[in-house]
Amino acid sequence: MNSKKFCFISFCFLLLFCCNEEQKLVFVDSNITTEHNTLVEVIIPTATGDNNSIVSSINSDITNEVIKALHTGGSETITSKSIEESIITFNEEFTAFKLDFPESPQPWEAQIDGEIMHQSPEIISMSITSYINTGGVQGSLNISFLNYDTKTGQRIKNIDLFKNIEGFKEIAKQYFENTLENKDNAFDVNGFELPENIGYIDEGVILLYNAYEIAPYASDIIEFTIPFEKVNAYLNFDSAQ
Repeated sequence: MNSKKFCFISFCFLLLFCCNEEQKLVFVDSNITTEHNTLVEVIIPTATGDNNSIVSSINSDITNEVIKALHTGGSETITSKSIEESIITFNEEFTAFKLDFPESPQPWEAQIDGEIMHQSPEIISMSITSYINTGGVQGSLNISFLNYDTKTGQRIKNIDLFKNIEGFKEIAKQYFENTLENKDNAFDVNGFELPENIGYIDEGVILLYNAYEIAPYASDIIEFTIPFEKVNAYLNFDSAQ
């Protein structure tokens, strides 16, 4: 092979490598607000990259999660199409509340914060933490884990995270029991179920139970991490970064 042809082939491989690198998803923090907004703070990751379909899919799903968090009624009554519209509605509902209950000293507030917990070539895990107070003695804190397939941008269902969910569940139960012992709680572990929130962090698979998810009287958040080396055989998505 002559040197010119070799150089051309090497250049093509280098160009292909660079293009693939450019298509990697990058997340930037977005602070979303509106004019006259005094009650709502939203800071969430926004996906950027060359693949518009994947970027749009992830950002749209994150937007829907924030809209749901800011909505004060049932999910079937959601009409907002954007986070900005939800922020405006939240402020308007507070104004209406003050007209009906002018003596109420409790202000409304909403704080929503998102962060990327883990990103590999196969999976992206992020958390959305929301604190909403609409005039009660104390607000409602909720944490949601969102997992995305980097090849499609689609949300991954918990069951699809695993090759063998029952095998994973057996290991998770042991960690759950150890966590409860450390917290000195006395829950019945015989009916153990996986939580709604399962995601990846750099150290392993994290499981989180929001307050009252385990039992009506369980007011604490329960979370624990299982190292990847303990459960890699059960996982569908490679954690290697």
